[in-house]
Formats: sequence, structure tokens, C-alpha cells
Amino acid sequence: MPRPPASPHPATPRRIAEAALGIVDEQGPGALSFRTLAARLGVAHATLQRRCTDLAGLLDLVTDHLAGLLPEIPPGTGWARATEARFTALYEVLTAHPGLVALRGARPWLGPELLKRLVEPQLADSLAAGMSPEEAIVAYRRMYLLTLGSASFVDHRAPDAARAVTRTALAALDPDEFPVLTGHFGAILPAVTDHEVYYGALRQLIRAAAADLAEPEGGAVSPARP
Repeated sequence: MPRPPASPHPATPRRIAEAALGIVDEQGPGALSFRTLAARLGVAHATLQRRCTDLAGLLDLVTDHLAGLLPEIPPGTGWARATEARFTALYEVLTAHPGLVALRGARPWLGPELLKRLVEPQLADSLAAGMSPEEAIVAYRRMYLLTLGSASFVDHRAPDAARAVTRTALAALDPDEFPVLTGHFGAILPAVTDHEVYYGALRQLIRAAAADLAEPEGGAVSPARP
């Protein structure tokens, strides 16, 4: 009688990452530990430690798993369009998992998937478009920091709660001392959770970086500058 196929190992990098994300998304960043993760996977605590070493290693594994979801932009895509697609995808991944963003804090994100899917192709496209290495890395850093910062300070999965916190803080202010903040609730509160604030800022950075490239709107990248 043929033996049934072996079941997948419960502690592969992908399964670890997906289980850790599930814990953080469902229960909050404070719930993630090797003990809770081991229980969810049905493996020994020591098994996870051998694979991830510590919490920092676990977070690196999880974030690189997410980076693997970023799109690979087809060759020949115009620089502005490719840039917007890459950073928009990163923003959407980050805002979908605010607990993970909070856990990582200021830790650098340098896993192989992020470097392969975002950093390397973005810099290569910028160089091909005519930027110097210095211009390319500065443009990248501006967009990366905008994206990370925009995703870090608001839980976009709970916009009503985020606006409620802001409303409470503004309502406690003295109108005589803070006439602008207390007098413009209607403009301030929607902007707190409006994704278009990020998308508009990203497009502004892209336009500023592309100003010297003379790239046709939505078209292919122009030849490199002499």
C-alpha cells in the first residue's frame, strides 16, 4: 500500500512568517512571542529559535516574506510609472500590517526580497533614466522615508479610531491659543486617514525627481542626459 505524502513541515520560513503575521494582525504587536508562535504552528519553542535566533531575526523573516509580494515591474515601463507602482505597493503592504510596522520601529529593512524587488530595480531604473548615483539614492531615500513614515503613524485599518483620537486631542485645546486647529476640524480630521495625502506626496516627489529627465507623461524613459 503506497505511503501518503508527507505533510509540509510546519516551520518553513513561509509558514513561520504567515503565522507570525496572523498573530500580530489579529491580536496586536504585543501578542507576538516565540511561545505564542510555536503554539500556533504546533512546534517546539526551540525549533523556532533555531530558525530565527531572536525576535529581530523573526521580524526580518516576516518583513522579507512581505517584500516577496511586491510586484516585479515589466522592463520598458516608464520611470515615473514604475516608481509610483513600486512605492505604492510598498505602502499598501505596510498599511495592511500596522502591528508589524510598529514592532519593527526604526530597524532597517535590508532583506534579500526587498533589495531584489524594490531597491535594486529602482536604483537601476533611476541610473538608466539619467540620474547620477547620488541623485538616484537621494530620490530613493526620500520616497522610502515618505512611505515608511506615512504608514507608521496611523492604523489605516481602523480609520474611525484614528480620527476619534485626533478629535479628542483637538477638542481639549483652548480655541484662543489654537484658533486654527480648533477652527478647522472639518479639514483636519479627514486628512488624518486619507490615503491620497500619501499618494499625492509621492507623486510630487516623483515629479520633482523626474524634472531633469524630460520623460514624456506615462511614456518610456528618455535617453540619459549627457
